[in-house]
Amino acid sequence: THFPDLQAADLGSRNQLYTAKYLHYQQAETNTSIREGWFYRDDSAQKVRSADDVFDIYERAVGGNSTFLLNIPPNRTGKFSPADVACLKETGKRIRETYGVNLFQGAKGPKETLDNNSNTFSTANTLVISTPAAVTINRLMIQEAVATQGERVESHALDAWVNGQWKEIATATNIGYKRILRFPEITSAKFRVRILQSRATPAISNITAHYYQPRPPRLQILRDKKGMVTITSQPETFNWKPHHENASENLNKGAAVYYTTNGATPGSSSMLYKSPFYVAQGNIKAIAIYKNEKGPVATLHAGIAKENWKLATLSSETGKHGGIQAFDGDEKTWWQSDTTDSARFITIDMGSLHRLTGFSYTPQQTNASGMMAKGIISVSTDNKTWQEAGRFTFGNLINDPVTRNYLFSKVQQARYVRIESTEQAGSSNIVSIAELDFFED
Repeated sequence: THFPDLQAADLGSRNQLYTAKYLHYQQAETNTSIREGWFYRDDSAQKVRSADDVFDIYERAVGGNSTFLLNIPPNRTGKFSPADVACLKETGKRIRETYGVNLFQGAKGPKETLDNNSNTFSTANTLVISTPAAVTINRLMIQEAVATQGERVESHALDAWVNGQWKEIATATNIGYKRILRFPEITSAKFRVRILQSRATPAISNITAHYYQPRPPRLQILRDKKGMVTITSQPETFNWKPHHENASENLNKGAAVYYTTNGATPGSSSMLYKSPFYVAQGNIKAIAIYKNEKGPVATLHAGIAKENWKLATLSSETGKHGGIQAFDGDEKTWWQSDTTDSARFITIDMGSLHRLTGFSYTPQQTNASGMMAKGIISVSTDNKTWQEAGRFTFGNLINDPVTRNYLFSKVQQARYVRIESTEQAGSSNIVSIAELDFFED
């Protein structure tokens, strides 16, 4: 029997199951790339995910009852590039260090969930596990006996015995093959898993506890239209709720942030970030140091300051998503074309002549609508005579909705710039732009 890809928002609710003629357990799949885009381009301008990012996706995908498929494109010599290999080695090291040690080893509780046997399972709605001595954990892994019993749990919670009473630590929905709960570290000798809702009698086959050593947080560098730069911890893509992941909180727990504005790699001797600062344009890099450990380097290629930019023309706009939001310095707002618009372009007046070397496009991340997959960029000095500066392609946007860069083959002198979308990801009939930036030599 052939089972095609299923991508609807609701695939397994009770209402959906009631309409089924038969049930088939099919695990979800999470696909993304270790690099910006799906294919190898170069080792200088093309971004490569950090180990923090890949490990985070691993925990959310594998720990979210999904198969994790990570695309790793070979370079032009047929090998994996050093940056990719370093990321994979560090990610593997973190997986082994975290999940290679079960802190419930020797614990007492439902033996069917502690015997590391996927064929045995507990049918209890409440499972209490006691350890010989108090343990400090920030990860809990739970598995159902899906091979023989299918997926049953719809919601569950984890409690810890603290100060003589139960304290709720984390809640989540389904479990399936594997659920990894992530939460701020907690120390206790007694833990409780509660099955809050289940489609049938629960069949919990495995529960293990783990500790992930917190790392310095991943950073993001933001710059407003006036050129003021702010450095903060990186939010989760598509507003993912990471179950209070520790690393993102460490900026408030002693992590220090250092930065450079000349493209040099920052360290503890670089400028200490205390408050927003002005940068006309340049290559800004930042790093967080937490407990003497360095986090991944965040980079922002800061383009021309947008304070004097104006909207010249556009093909259309909709409601709350006007054209000026494509260059307002706020990635949370975006320009969006109308569904009847077939031209899908926007023209910006930068206020004065510039020698442009390229541009960047940031897609809106509230949803996947209108991401600009292919297009044409044209330039003009007078808004009358136009010259095509290049044709760009941005791949894998829906799975990896990060800022994409396009560099011109030669410097372009321009005051006016026009971006025309010729193809949108997922065959969308609109185009949306959260932010446009232009670079000068």
